[in-house]
Amino acid sequence: MKYLLFGCIISLAYTASSQSNTWTLQQCVEYAKKNNISLKQAELSNFINKNNTNQSKAAILPTINAGAQHTYNFGRTIDRYTNTFANTQVLSQNFYISSNVVLWSGLAQYNNIKANEYNFLSGTENFLQQQNDLSLNVATAYINVIFTDELLVVSKNQYTISRQQLDRTEKLAEAGSVAKSAVFDLRSQMANDQVNLTNAENNYQLALLNLTQLLNLRIDTMKNFSVIKPDIEVLNYELESVSIQKIYEEALKNQHSVKSASYGLMAAEKNLAVAKGRVSPTLSMTGSLGTGTSGLDKNIDAVNIVGREQAPYFVDAGSAGIIPVYQPKTEVISSPKPFADQFKDNVNKSVGFTLSIPLFNGLQTYTGVQNAKINALNAKYSQDLLAQNLYKTIAQAYVNARAGLNKYNASKAAVDAAEQAFGFAEQKFNVGAISSFDFNDAKTRLQTAQSNLVQAKYDYVFRLKVLDFYQGKPLTL
Repeated sequence: MKYLLFGCIISLAYTASSQSNTWTLQQCVEYAKKNNISLKQAELSNFINKNNTNQSKAAILPTINAGAQHTYNFGRTIDRYTNTFANTQVLSQNFYISSNVVLWSGLAQYNNIKANEYNFLSGTENFLQQQNDLSLNVATAYINVIFTDELLVVSKNQYTISRQQLDRTEKLAEAGSVAKSAVFDLRSQMANDQVNLTNAENNYQLALLNLTQLLNLRIDTMKNFSVIKPDIEVLNYELESVSIQKIYEEALKNQHSVKSASYGLMAAEKNLAVAKGRVSPTLSMTGSLGTGTSGLDKNIDAVNIVGREQAPYFVDAGSAGIIPVYQPKTEVISSPKPFADQFKDNVNKSVGFTLSIPLFNGLQTYTGVQNAKINALNAKYSQDLLAQNLYKTIAQAYVNARAGLNKYNASKAAVDAAEQAFGFAEQKFNVGAISSFDFNDAKTRLQTAQSNLVQAKYDYVFRLKVLDFYQGKPLTL
């Protein structure tokens, strides 16, 4: 009993492991979106647009800057705080805070904000368009895996038929019922079928490799990787409910590339408004608050008379002659000013307005306006060209889908006829009514018809998914 239980556990584990490597189309698309490096780079690039938008909004706020200076002066100089000459080393310190705000600039700042917002929205739509393009590429690779797998099944069936006929003919040849040349013909046909089978197997493995590379998977770590093959039924009425114009109108509403181009045009128009705003005068307001201290700035604590000294001038006493004048000799008692006193003694404040009128700056403003006009016009042309190319692409895809449906119906009829012809040829060959050459010819025609049907089927399915893509429908099978 325990061995049976152990075997069930191993079987369930193997089944779970196998299922984990079997992917649906939706799983492939979601995994590719999360792990594609190009998409990650596009997302990072759009973050820069978002940062530019936030920065342009912050640019309208007042700027605030603070600073400090710590200076040693050597030699003769005039101290800025005591207004006296100094011949010794003097330490001075300065602290300040300043602010500046633009009051008017011809709405250039506002328009720059809107331009950056539109650039960010355009980048977001472009990122989403890259996601959709990747999804379509994954769907194409996914369908190609299913397509090559069905061709592989056709090749295996043809090889099995050749193997069975060769075994039967070899026995008949040994009994003398048929000529040995029939054995050689069937061996040659089976060798050709072996080549076709090998090519079909290689094409299937290459299709798997292409899909795993789009998913950014390591094929050597994804053993038994496979995809779920849905039961796809071709319906002849699927194209009847849509038209080229209807698909085009839907694409204009939901295609992210169209939205990206529209936002790009809006951004170009706002950049033109920014360039025109630079022609306008600019009014700004500035303010500052500062203080400082000097080593020469001291407090006078006392003045003491220590004697007398002759003054540098004399008094004319007439007949008594010139009499020298004496004055008291004093000694000043001082102490360094406290560091905090600067905040009440040396504070300076300022408020100012600056008006800048652009008169001539080497045609930079004029050239900027002209280039902005050209960029806006070019953005309009790009939008129109995108719409034209979108219509052409949709029209081509619709015509291809219609042609693919017709080819599928014709190929299906060809397979029915080839199967009947091969059935009769096989019966005749078994009774020796036809040669091995005729039998192989009928078998080859059947294989060709079956391969053409598979190709036509999945070519039509792909064309249909392209039309769904432009209508904004999810890519599912």
